Amino acid sequence: MTLELSDSSGNETDVRTASSVDGGGAVSSVVTTARGWSTATWVLLVVLAGALFLDGLDVSMVGVALPSMGADLGMDQSQLQWIVSGYVLGYGGFLLLGGRASDLFGRRTVFLAALAVFGVASVISALVEVNSAIVALRFIKGVAAAFTVPAGLSIITTTFAEGPARNKALSIYTVCGASGFSLGLVFGGLLTEVGWQATLLFPGPVAVLLLIAGIKVIPSVPRPAVNWGHLDVGGALTSTGALLIVVYAVVRAPDVGWAAPSTVGLFVASAALLVAFLTIEARHRNPLLRLGILRSLTLVHANISAAVMFGSYVSFQFLVTLYLQDSLGWSPIAMSLGFLPAGLLVVASAFGMDRVLDRVGTPILIAIGLTAFVAGYLLFLRAQPGMGYANFLLPTILLLGLGFALCFPAVNSQATAGVSDAEQGLASGLVNTSIQIGGAIMIAVVTAITASSGGTQVPGEMIGGMPTAITVISVLSMLGVAGSLAVIIRRRRPSTTPAAV
Repeated sequence: MTLELSDSSGNETDVRTASSVDGGGAVSSVVTTARGWSTATWVLLVVLAGALFLDGLDVSMVGVALPSMGADLGMDQSQLQWIVSGYVLGYGGFLLLGGRASDLFGRRTVFLAALAVFGVASVISALVEVNSAIVALRFIKGVAAAFTVPAGLSIITTTFAEGPARNKALSIYTVCGASGFSLGLVFGGLLTEVGWQATLLFPGPVAVLLLIAGIKVIPSVPRPAVNWGHLDVGGALTSTGALLIVVYAVVRAPDVGWAAPSTVGLFVASAALLVAFLTIEARHRNPLLRLGILRSLTLVHANISAAVMFGSYVSFQFLVTLYLQDSLGWSPIAMSLGFLPAGLLVVASAFGMDRVLDRVGTPILIAIGLTAFVAGYLLFLRAQPGMGYANFLLPTILLLGLGFALCFPAVNSQATAGVSDAEQGLASGLVNTSIQIGGAIMIAVVTAITASSGGTQVPGEMIGGMPTAITVISVLSMLGVAGSLAVIIRRRRPSTTPAAV
């Protein structure tokens, strides 16, 4: 199936299409310029970007509701982090499988089926009030997102040719994802005023609308001849198991001790599963992660930067949400309005980010974005009781918005650039895996730091261990900046020393 590319009058435009073979062996249409897209093309992009927006929205929106959920369900801070971690672990743990499945079983089929599961799980999670059931459903939603994201991104990268057309599509797509993370705080505040259940329910009806539109506009392609043996289920289980165990170990360590035999045993078990994963990938005929793809410096840099960016941001948001509502007594709506400038900044960037990506190297954008994050985190450490919003929070919010607007599109663009169509699902799954792994591990780390502080909550003061946790977050982001600068220097070295080998 091809996309009809004509203007509203039915006249031909200067947009051309070319045939390419996708990962499943099917021929798909490729937009080769960034102008003259038809209504069907735009609707397709809206459906794919909308699904990514929902994925980002779900993480940050529920984060705003955590204090209300904790009060109603009797969950402490360590338990609340699983509401977020359950989602991101399901997301990050199965993204590589999702990317591989989309390449093998057809991107349209995988995308639509996973979107349906996401919507149903959203509705059910809003109807139950059992802690373990909510966490389990959050995990299921994360797994569903793990299939929609790589399928959606690979549909884009096999529909829009590399260059201006793909940069424009990717900038819109990734800015929508970043907007979901940023505006999720606003939506979360508004919905939490109705009830924390509303934050769990909201994605359901939206997913249904996207599903209906997607059925109409996502191209149908012949299903490739594959079987379940092509899927590396063992790799998915060992990698997800390693992540679950290490997060559980970090969260549990403050209560039982970091040197306790049970803690050490959990870390050893996680390491053993990681080794098993790498062994499976090296020997499997159709691995989730073809280890050879990691020879690309730019791809590895994009993935590390993605983990640093999201890990630092989502853990910072987790801490600030509890601080503003539990210590300062802010209402959910007040907090959402406080974070609004960041979301508006990210949304505004959508109108020119494709041109920025064309003109500025992605490592430079990543370095600038991570620097903005570092500055925002460090500025927040000045917070004192009685400080006004414009003084202690607004500068941080603006810097975080700038960081997201630059970093998120850049890491996604860099992670998939130069990758063959057959491995676009792998590349997109890998970068999103890095994002979610970074989030899960860093939330566990900051939760462990605050739980280990042993301090009592004083109204107006930061929660115990929060300054230390933010310092750790800042140092991590600084290391990300240093890594980006190293990549920039290395990429420029051949042009200044052509004789070097």
